[in-house]
Amino acid sequence: MTGEPEVRVERDGAVLVVTIDRPQAKNAINTAAAEGIGAAMEQLDTDDSLFVGVLTGAGGVFSAGMDLKAFLAGEKPHVPGRGFAGLVERPPAKPLIAAVEGPALAGGFEIALACDLVVAGEGASFGLPEVRRGLLAGGGGLLRLPRKAGLPKATEWALTGDRVSAAEAHAAGVVNRLVPDGQALTAALELARQIAGNGPLAVQGTKRILAEGPSWPAAEAFARQWEVYAPIRASEDAKEGARAFTEKRAPVWRGR
Repeated sequence: MTGEPEVRVERDGAVLVVTIDRPQAKNAINTAAAEGIGAAMEQLDTDDSLFVGVLTGAGGVFSAGMDLKAFLAGEKPHVPGRGFAGLVERPPAKPLIAAVEGPALAGGFEIALACDLVVAGEGASFGLPEVRRGLLAGGGGLLRLPRKAGLPKATEWALTGDRVSAAEAHAAGVVNRLVPDGQALTAALELARQIAGNGPLAVQGTKRILAEGPSWPAAEAFARQWEVYAPIRASEDAKEGARAFTEKRAPVWRGR
C-alpha cells in the first residue's frame, strides 16, 4: 500500500495494480491521489521483481481529471518531477496499461494517454473538454493525442471538447483493446501478464526506442538505437533467453 487512502496498490505476480480509489469524487485527482500514483510509479520502476503496471479507477469510473474543489482549496495535484497525477511528465520506464471503465475526461484522459496501452470497456468515454471552460489541456493531452489518433482527429477532439466513445477511440488507435463493460481490468491484467512473460530489459528497451526513436535524426537513429540495444544484448537475460529456447523451456528472467 502507498499509505494514501485515495490510491490502492496491489501486486499480481510481476504486475503492479494501481487503483485510483475516490469514486465519490469520480476519481478526480487531488494532492494525495497524485502523490499516491507517483509513489506507485516509483515502486514500479525501482522494484526489480515488477515488470508491468496497470492503472485503473474504482467504482466504474476511470478519472474525471483534476479535483476542482481541492484545487480551489489550494491543493496542487502535481508531484515534482512527475507532473500532474504523479505521472504525465515522467511515466515509468516499465510498461503501464490503463484499464478504463466509464469516463476518462480532461486530466483523466491525459492520464490514460500517458500510459503505453489502453484497454477500455465498451461504455467508456474519453475527452478533453478544457476549452469549454476557457482552458487548454496542459497535462500532455495536446502533445500525446496527435501521436496516437493522428493530427486531424486530435484537432477535432481538442478544439470541440467533445466526448468520444470507446468505439471511436478504438477506431482511432487510442484504445488498444475494446472489451465488454466490467472486463477492462481483467483484460488489462491478461495483457500485462503476457508482457511480463517477456524479458524485462528487452521490454523496457523496446518501450524506450518506441518513445524516443521518432524524434531522433535519421542519420543518428541506428547509432542511438545501438546505445540502448548493446547492453541488453550483453545481459544475462539475453543469454538466458537463448538457453531457454535451445533447451525448450520457459526462461527465468533476472532483469540483469
